[in-house]
Amino acid sequence: MERPWHKSYVRGVPTTISFEEISLPEALRRSASRWPDRPALVFHGTELTFRDLERAVSKFAGALQGLGVRRGDRVSIVLPNLIQTAIASYGALALGATAVMHHPRAGKFVLKNQFNDAGSEVVICLDLLVPSVLELRNETNVRQIVSCHILDYLPFMAKKLFRLVKGQMHLDTPKETGVVEFMDLLESGTALAGPPKVDMDETAFVLFTSATTGSAKGAELTHRNLSVNVQQIHAWFPSFVDGAETVVGCLPFFHVFGLTCALNVGIFYGYTDVVVPLPEPKNILEGIRGYNATFVAALPSFYNAAVAERKLTKYKLDSLKGSFSGGAPLPLETIRAFEKLTGAQICEGYGLTESSPVTHINPFGGKTKVGTIGLPVPSTDAKIVDLQDPDKEITVPGVPGELCINGPQIMKGYLNLADQTNEAIKGGWLYTGDIVTMDKDGYFSVVDRKKDTVPVGENTVYPREVEEVLFSHPKVRDAGAIGMRDPSTGVMEIIAFVALKKGEKAAEHEIVGYCKQKLEGYKVPAKVEFLDELPRSAVGKTLRKELRRLHQVKLYSKR
Repeated sequence: MERPWHKSYVRGVPTTISFEEISLPEALRRSASRWPDRPALVFHGTELTFRDLERAVSKFAGALQGLGVRRGDRVSIVLPNLIQTAIASYGALALGATAVMHHPRAGKFVLKNQFNDAGSEVVICLDLLVPSVLELRNETNVRQIVSCHILDYLPFMAKKLFRLVKGQMHLDTPKETGVVEFMDLLESGTALAGPPKVDMDETAFVLFTSATTGSAKGAELTHRNLSVNVQQIHAWFPSFVDGAETVVGCLPFFHVFGLTCALNVGIFYGYTDVVVPLPEPKNILEGIRGYNATFVAALPSFYNAAVAERKLTKYKLDSLKGSFSGGAPLPLETIRAFEKLTGAQICEGYGLTESSPVTHINPFGGKTKVGTIGLPVPSTDAKIVDLQDPDKEITVPGVPGELCINGPQIMKGYLNLADQTNEAIKGGWLYTGDIVTMDKDGYFSVVDRKKDTVPVGENTVYPREVEEVLFSHPKVRDAGAIGMRDPSTGVMEIIAFVALKKGEKAAEHEIVGYCKQKLEGYKVPAKVEFLDELPRSAVGKTLRKELRRLHQVKLYSKR
């Protein structure tokens, strides 16, 4: 069916795709056959070819089998971006198990709840986290812990230097029952006989949502979900050559954005993945320059830093063919400066954990509309429904409503949350909770989260609109806005949070006065609170629930 956005597609990009029925571990096996000697993963000078990676994955799958892991079991992985992260997750998939990904900086309370939700008996984690996981054994089903060291895959001299300079970042694995070294376990494994056999509709990964407004939920993504989303991204960048590109893996693999747009797409199509465990702008730029990377998917904070900090603009980045940004809007000045610096187009896009994640991207090789999330990708349908009457579809350009998405990348459901699954997916449509508009050319723009809208009197305020004004202030580096009731009057008001640029000073009245010039009266913040850093998720989304907590703590401390 012809949709308004199809006319804005770049020539060569299909509106629908005949998807290949191939799982991620099967795609790895194929890549190892097609490009056996091509580096699959690069980590601080260590290169693992596709042949080596496929063998390691098969052996690790056999080792997991030796630990008692069976088809359908869930294996928890608590790691930053490391070679072990790829081996462990794909090893679980090859065995027919489910890889459950956790943020390595999550606290013990969060990990306990997530381990229990998943029912995981085996946990693969960074050595520094082993003591915490050991403490959780009595409160969870965990019976086996696999300890990983950052230096496991470092070259010899780098290992020695790492031990000298960063000894505090390495813990020896305790000699305790139920705890084993990753490398020892890998060496003990017997490779699986024959190709991995998986059901495309079985759960491959459980990934937890960013929880910007409430509690994190575990989204169950099937082998099909993740396979087709990689194929959709591949179709969107038709000039990329299989077996010839290099991607920088700077987005966290424990989050679906990094998992799909760096790790999975690389393994699927024979791209070399430069693994970056600490995604600071300098590390990312060194990855691009050092390995002549051709593609990077990153957060807006990276692009902003790359063009604003003088020491970073000196990096040679002309190897890039294209870039992908998501999580928050990019300023026009940043886009123009980065594209001038690199000659590569930045494609802003949109996605959710629940959609594997990509649903929209600005067309690569086509027209970028700044401030939009672009067009729905091939084989993806979208509609906008009325906020009060979800059965009423909005077709008039520019009128806001809730974004709903239908496509083969939509999740199976939330782990152990049938009611919330039924609330999110209705008639095959994922109700995203995001308020959007669509223009006459089929480009979508995010207005705000449905849960974040603030009723002020008879009016509705979108915090994102306030934030965009705050961002435009010459002294402001980062900003957020929420709605809170004044404890003395009960009146709902806008509270702004601001982080200033280095060396700048500003008073509350200055920020409020600036907003009065740009916003209608009911949208102007009643209060401004200054922070060194705003709380953000792993992929750069403002954690509004944390802003509310900070504001309540401040109010309580004044009593």
